[in-house]
Amino acid sequence: MVRHFVWDVPTRLFHWLLVSLIGFSWWSAENHEMEWHYRSGLAICAIVIFRVIWGLVGTQSARFAHFVKGPAAVSAYVRSQAPVRLGHNPLGGWSVIALIGLMVLQVGTGLFAVDVDGLESGPLSMLVEFDTGRALAEAHEVAFKLLQLLVIVHVVAVLFYLTAKRRNLIGAMVTGYQKEEPDLAVEPIRRVSVLRLGSALAIALACTYAISKGLWL
Repeated sequence: MVRHFVWDVPTRLFHWLLVSLIGFSWWSAENHEMEWHYRSGLAICAIVIFRVIWGLVGTQSARFAHFVKGPAAVSAYVRSQAPVRLGHNPLGGWSVIALIGLMVLQVGTGLFAVDVDGLESGPLSMLVEFDTGRALAEAHEVAFKLLQLLVIVHVVAVLFYLTAKRRNLIGAMVTGYQKEEPDLAVEPIRRVSVLRLGSALAIALACTYAISKGLWL
């Protein structure tokens, strides 16, 4: 087995920051620490926007074009006819899209959600009617349940790869390196562009600020 570099630092940081922030958001909501819940939600908003941008301009393995494939590729991979590749496989690629979509739904509904007594409403809840805010609050809860289900599926898949296929996906997301067969055709991962990284971060922060203040409405 040969070690191949596959995950750049920004992609790995996004992964572990999202894991931490989802856990913290759950804790803060359960303990009615809504100010911290709000801040955690905005942090999630910022890193999700960054990941979308990085999926367009980042290194090869981080780009959506690298791992988001059509039904034929997904079907071939499921039937184990597709070649092993570095990074997300075609099935895992769509799980990334599902995760990002759920996080967008989670943050979006949370911004406008209205609590029954109005004490724990989202920062932009005053912009919608009460019934609309309540419906968004319920959607916020449903989105989190779907997120929990997706996380369970993700953990099961990681354990399956670790035990059945002897592939340590967690280790790869920590170190950036993935072990594969020596004869695997590998596209070299180019270095992270400081300019692109800085621009992506600046845009993500600016968009998050605009969203939190309702400047886009």
